[in-house]
Amino acid sequence: MERDIRVRKIKDGTVIDHITAGQALNVLRILNLPSSSGATVTVAMNVPSRKAGVKDIVKVEGRELRSEEVDRIALLAPEATINIVRNYRVVEKKKVAIPQMVEGVLGCANPNCITHFEPVKPRFTVESRKPIRLRCHYCERIMCEAEIAKQF
Repeated sequence: MERDIRVRKIKDGTVIDHITAGQALNVLRILNLPSSSGATVTVAMNVPSRKAGVKDIVKVEGRELRSEEVDRIALLAPEATINIVRNYRVVEKKKVAIPQMVEGVLGCANPNCITHFEPVKPRFTVESRKPIRLRCHYCERIMCEAEIAKQF
């Protein structure tokens, strides 16, 4: 007998699907959830997926994501999809995209980097998308997925 996990549909809000397994809690941190807003948040972790084996899912009722939130999610879950739901129907579906240059989103992991001492925005070039690797524009230090996740 097969059992299914049943999570109710949301009327209005955002469903973040295909999150890299184990990253759902980091996605919640990016979105500053749960918050005092009272929005209902549903988190499913290690859900079976034909494409990825396992995945995480986050549903946030009554909220659509800002573009900077989507950019941050892309750094942790480059295969994620953002689904905008209105009146129980998906009205927009898009894959997140890691830009070639990431600016002002993360700090450099190198404690001696100039970005910690001067008023400059940290800037990184994307060296690799899978696995994610970012190179600091100033000190050239490479940051990997674990170092990126620590910042959220």
